[in-house]
Amino acid sequence: MKGRTIIWYVLAFLVVALVTPWIGPEEVSFSNMTEFLQEIRTPGGEIFWNQRLPRVLLALLAGGTLAVVGASFQVLFRNPLVEPFTLRISGGAALGAFLTISFPGVWFVWGPFGSIQLFAVLGAAAALFFIYSLARKPQGMSVTTLLLAGVTISIICGGAILLLTYLANPNALMVFQRWMMGGLDIIGFRELFSLGPLLLPGLYLLFFHANDLNHIALSEEIALGQGVEVSRVRRNIFIGGGLATAAVVSLVGPIAFVGLIVPHAVRRLSGFDHRLVLPAAFCLGGTALAVCDAFARTLIAPTELPVGIITAIIGGPLFIHLLVSRRWR
Repeated sequence: MKGRTIIWYVLAFLVVALVTPWIGPEEVSFSNMTEFLQEIRTPGGEIFWNQRLPRVLLALLAGGTLAVVGASFQVLFRNPLVEPFTLRISGGAALGAFLTISFPGVWFVWGPFGSIQLFAVLGAAAALFFIYSLARKPQGMSVTTLLLAGVTISIICGGAILLLTYLANPNALMVFQRWMMGGLDIIGFRELFSLGPLLLPGLYLLFFHANDLNHIALSEEIALGQGVEVSRVRRNIFIGGGLATAAVVSLVGPIAFVGLIVPHAVRRLSGFDHRLVLPAAFCLGGTALAVCDAFARTLIAPTELPVGIITAIIGGPLFIHLLVSRRWR
């Protein structure tokens, strides 16, 4: 039964991956795609291979990652309202990005990284380090202290951003505001490769502990009785989720609700076994974000909306519905 269930998620993921690159304000034909492979450069081929396809792949990766982190954190914090940005890592990433935007003299390209992305990664990593340092205790990591530390770091980053906002020029403010809306508008595949150093180890840690999450979801006492090293699992999930979130946020900005809504939908449809929930959440999260991005680039064409606006408009009412009906149970 579990095998057949995951097949439907994978099929939806693959169908969206194949269909959405063809959706957009500019018409692209199959011949344009094949001509590009034959090194015949046409506008349609350039749009398909250098804009649409990388963008769809980024949506699938980013949406899937946020959903997996959300599903893991909801168990870790024993709270159905938690999402990837609960730790406020996005505050550190936003501060790092705004520093680069405010001071054009530090703009550079290093391998697959652009300066905004690299500084956003460094900001997220710094926030992650300080939160972990504050929450770490001799007897283990306190979840309550973890949340309070995240809030504190977020307030500090917010104050620094307000100071930069006061000092920055209007052009920098416009660029930063656009980044904060969340977007998938990349050109080529270079940025996709830049996700690897943080995203792959982060997701590995989360999937590695999928069965441990099943025990912790019941209670920490039961998990300890089953031989689960709860403190180690909690640390690894915190680090893995933080690394994966930092990788995604540094490239696409903060995109809300995907990591909150999708895990609840998967659990309602497929149960609570996280060996199934995590891969299913990855498939459904990627599918949802790719579909939202297809709407974002066609809804008011030729103008493109930031996909973060679409996820907020759709995700907000869905979350209210879940909240009222208590369907996460």
